[in-house]
Amino acid sequence: MNKSLRNQAAAEYLGVSPGTLEVWRCKGRGPRYSKLGKVVVYDPRDLDAFRESRKVFTRDTLPAKQGA
Repeated sequence: MNKSLRNQAAAEYLGVSPGTLEVWRCKGRGPRYSKLGKVVVYDPRDLDAFRESRKVFTRDTLPAKQGA
């Protein structure tokens, strides 16, 4: 079972400020989250998926093309 993280812990997990997560939520951006009443929580798997989606590949790190 994954434990949900509140805003502060999720921000630390991603290495951003809690305010950044708040701004992203207001703008409809950032990782998926849930609201339990007034409490915002993040699933660590969603934080990992968000981080993975932000990876930038360089020419040296591009995945190999299939059939090449």
